Amino acid sequence: MKKSSSTPHRRTLPPTDGSQGKRGSWRRTIALDAMVLPALILTLIFAYVPMVGIIIAFQDFKPWLGFGQSTWVGLDHFRYLFSTPENLQVVWNTLIIASMKLVGGLIAPLVFALLLNEVRLSGFKRSVQTLVYLPHFLSWVILGGILLDMLSVKGLVNQVLVALFDMQPIFFLGEGNWFRAVVVISDIWKEFGFGAIIFLASLAGINPALYEAAEVDGAGRWQQTWAITIPSLVPIMIVVGTLSLGNILNAGFDQIFNLYNALVYDKGDIIDTFVYRMGLIDGQFGFSAAVGLFKSVVGFVLIVAAYRMAYKFANYRIF
Repeated sequence: MKKSSSTPHRRTLPPTDGSQGKRGSWRRTIALDAMVLPALILTLIFAYVPMVGIIIAFQDFKPWLGFGQSTWVGLDHFRYLFSTPENLQVVWNTLIIASMKLVGGLIAPLVFALLLNEVRLSGFKRSVQTLVYLPHFLSWVILGGILLDMLSVKGLVNQVLVALFDMQPIFFLGEGNWFRAVVVISDIWKEFGFGAIIFLASLAGINPALYEAAEVDGAGRWQQTWAITIPSLVPIMIVVGTLSLGNILNAGFDQIFNLYNALVYDKGDIIDTFVYRMGLIDGQFGFSAAVGLFKSVVGFVLIVAAYRMAYKFANYRIF
């Protein structure tokens, strides 16, 4: 039998440049894009449009004259910021307080997570977690009132010190060094429970086979912690630490505003409270805007540097 020389019919597809695929992909995601649109509009209105007000930092701004009629002063506000010791002290206060919070806010959650991870009673473990998380959800208005009452000269803490140790009352919120200690310790106490969540999640992701192998080799719990647990947490520690650098100039306005007073301006006044006083109380809108702009620029640079460090040392990516 003679074989047929005809070839099977093949369907010929029209050439395409990829535009049809792109249009199809856009149609599939249009619903999701529409859901993002309201948030994008709100961000533009409340985050980007107000950036026009940056011009105030370069003017002797008078509200009744507006942007157009206020006197242009150029970089005078920035020169004044860096030429006055009192203003520079505010920057140093911010760096010192924020740095202590950063270090304490990294160590305390880590230690707490390691200790809580060793607890085997699940009921007790959940109860402790709940108790230490609760302060995070309380505002500094409430906690500030509690601390003002407890740490006053006639407060509970001083009464205990006088009764048990025969000490003189300590003016915790009226002396600069004590004020810094109160601010840092109270912030760590408020946030360490919530900050431990990420470390507890990382601990849950460690391969149990590593601990089983260590037990077979005769390693105790302390040796397992040093050889397995802590090395496994190093990447997340690097990520948390480097990303916190972006907030190095945010020393906590709401906390300090509810605790500080004129007696501790030299040690407790930070950039945010300084801007509040200069702008809203003293009416120096141009100078306060310049200080805020300086803080924003430095914070932006630190955030970019922090993300690059997190990517380099811990392979952390946003997307």
